[in-house]
This record gives sequence, C-alpha cells and structure tokens, in this order.
Amino acid sequence: MDFALSWQKSGERKAVASPSGRFWEIDFLRGSAVVMMVVFHAVFDLAYLGILDIRVSFGPWRFLAICTATLFLFLVGLSLTISSARAGDELDRRAFRLKFIRRGAGIFMLGLLITLVTLLLVPGAPVLFGILHLIGVSVMLAPLYLPYKKANLVAGLALIAAGAAVRTVTGPEYLLWLGIYPAAFSSLDYTPLVPWLGVVLMGVFTGKVLYPGGRRKFNIPDFSFPGRREICFLGRHSLIIYLVHQPVLLLVIFLVWGLPGIT
Repeated sequence: MDFALSWQKSGERKAVASPSGRFWEIDFLRGSAVVMMVVFHAVFDLAYLGILDIRVSFGPWRFLAICTATLFLFLVGLSLTISSARAGDELDRRAFRLKFIRRGAGIFMLGLLITLVTLLLVPGAPVLFGILHLIGVSVMLAPLYLPYKKANLVAGLALIAAGAAVRTVTGPEYLLWLGIYPAAFSSLDYTPLVPWLGVVLMGVFTGKVLYPGGRRKFNIPDFSFPGRREICFLGRHSLIIYLVHQPVLLLVIFLVWGLPGIT
C-alpha cells in the first residue's frame, strides 16, 4: 500500500508515505487513461486509413476522446500538487522554479518533435499545439499557480467556461495556443490553453484538497484485483507509451491489413 496509517503520540492519525512515494490509485487512473487513449487511437487510425467506416469526430468516440484528455490533464494538475509539495521541502525558491521550468520545457520539446513528424507525414493536419505542448506549458507555469487553492478552482472553471466562447472566434495561427484558429484549420491533436489549462487547474485544486502537503488525506483500502498491477504499470510509464503507441498501432495495422491502397 502506498500510504500506511501511523499514530502520533497525541493520538492523531496521519498518513505516512511509502518508500516509492507513489499512490496506486493515481497510477491506476492514469493507466486507465492510457488504455482509453490506445483504444481511441486504434479506432481513429483504422477510420483515417479507410479500413473502418466510423466517424470518430462525433458521438461516443468523440466523447471517449474528450474524457481521455480530461482525465490525463486533471491528473497532471493533481500530480503537480504532490510533486511540488515534496520539492518545496527540499529546494529553495529558485531551484523549485527551475525544476518545473526544465521539466515542462522537456515535455514541450517532445511536443515540438510531434509537430515536426506530423508536418512531414500529415501536412494537412499537423499537431501544432497538442496535449504535450499544453502539458509542457502547464508545467513551466506551475510555480505561478501552485501556491493557491481556491483561486485555481475559480480560474479553472473560468477557463473551461471561456472555451465555449473562444470556439466561436477565428483568428491567425499564432493564436492557436489560446484556442483561436483560422477557419480552415485542421489538426490531429489540438489542445489549447483555453479551455484545457482549466482542467489542469481543477486537478491542482483537487490535489490541494485530497493530497495536502503531498500526503493522502483520506483512507483507501489497498485493493487487489485482476489487472490492477498491469494498469498501474501503464500509468507509471504513460509518457513513453504516448510516444511509441502510434507507431506500434500503425505497424500492427499494416501487418494485418497491409498498406492503404495495396492489396
């Protein structure tokens, strides 16, 4: 179990971190999001290549895509509160800020790699500001909003609400990161700050409530059930899985169905 319960001499109960410092329920939720992502992208690839006649931009498949992104980004915010609480105990203010700037910049660079690959392979719908770009920026900005609790709830709800209004606005491509894009814009993955940073901020608020100081505030049994270990494993390695799952899916599709247009 990630957190055990111990008793202070005063009789007050507190949570004590496990040596791994991880919470199995967070790994499980993130691993579940990984499974959802792989399922959606498998169907998306089959539809995009013309193998299946499915409209993934509407109905239940669109709902699955939104739920997957929401869960991922919510957990980004929640995890930031935990990692920042632990880093704050060890680092001074300057080192604390640099930690998140460097981490976020690394993730953003991976997003730029995705941009380069899609510009070369799918020039009609490249990923110019996708989920990795958003996570990278969110992590770099984290020192600005992590000190707050209720303010993140208010700002998160405001950004999510603003998303509906921003969707009606068209503009130049250099405003893509804000959720404003040209009328003819198309992308395989578009995750702008408005409204999606709001989901991250909601995760930060929830983390402040449920994991104050990087410690679990509530009790949860150490459930053992089929698939838990495997799904938690996926959750612990979600970034590398995100980077490699599409090439693997395409390889499997080509092995089973062949290259499009080739029989």
